[in-house]
Amino acid sequence: MDLSQLETFLAVAEEHGFSRAAVRLNRSQPAVSQVIRKLEDDIGEVLFERASRDGSLTAAGELLREYAKKLLSLRKEASSALEELRALERGRLHLAANEYTCLYLLPILDEFRRQCPQVGVTVHRSLASRIPEELMQRTVEMGIISFRPREEEFRSISVYADELTFVVNPRHPLARRKRVSIRDLGKENFIAHNVPSPLRKQVIEAFALHKTPLNMGVELPSLEAIKRFVAMGNGVALVPGLTVQREIEQGELVRVPVTELQFERLLRLIHRKNSSLSHAAVAFLKVVRTVAARKGAPFRYQLERSTSEITQESPR
Repeated sequence: MDLSQLETFLAVAEEHGFSRAAVRLNRSQPAVSQVIRKLEDDIGEVLFERASRDGSLTAAGELLREYAKKLLSLRKEASSALEELRALERGRLHLAANEYTCLYLLPILDEFRRQCPQVGVTVHRSLASRIPEELMQRTVEMGIISFRPREEEFRSISVYADELTFVVNPRHPLARRKRVSIRDLGKENFIAHNVPSPLRKQVIEAFALHKTPLNMGVELPSLEAIKRFVAMGNGVALVPGLTVQREIEQGELVRVPVTELQFERLLRLIHRKNSSLSHAAVAFLKVVRTVAARKGAPFRYQLERSTSEITQESPR
């Protein structure tokens, strides 16, 4: 049986006759009778008393009527729920980010919640290296990372241009300098992040290139702990600029440019390339674009084309 058959069945039962049901459904009486016969054949039961002209139900018909009401009610409920989803009046958006990239999300989520207050948001904390895998497993719908993903599997949008930032305590001797060289840092005690990353590797290689010692006396598991430890007067640190904006503005830390360490770091919003985005995700991308246009640099919204797309467009 299908729902259209049940709809016709209920119309006959509620109108107490085939003729009135046909008028209600804007169909001919023979067409209504044919639907009922087909339904009876499908379930193997007679549903209406043939001797009665008022559409009286048999015992099987009475039983089916209750289930038909429930099923049609569920259809209505499902249609309403889908409409609410399209209208962004319900739903939940699942994102993935790490301690660092989550900071980019905060102003975006602030605007998104203003525009779509009924849509729930869950940001799953994850190692950046694992976010592409979580996307492929459909644990989350979109993720924020700081490296270029596998372009054959993901659509990538660069959304924020960050930079490596050298910070010290305001009482540190280097805090009064307008700029320093990497060679000035050979005797400093660095408070480092103990999570391996491309940026950490880049810094280590830069110090080696300039034949300067990199003394990582203390390694901590979070950027928040690093900032606080440096603010207490324990060493210096190289951290993403996004993570120390507040501390610099409030004078808890001082940024000192390092000539040889001008590293830009792009944050990327990624999602699976060959899958449809939810209505909530589409709305979220619109907010990302709007915030980038309103705030300007370092916020941005630039779709990164894959190598194959660039090759197809190049002249032969």
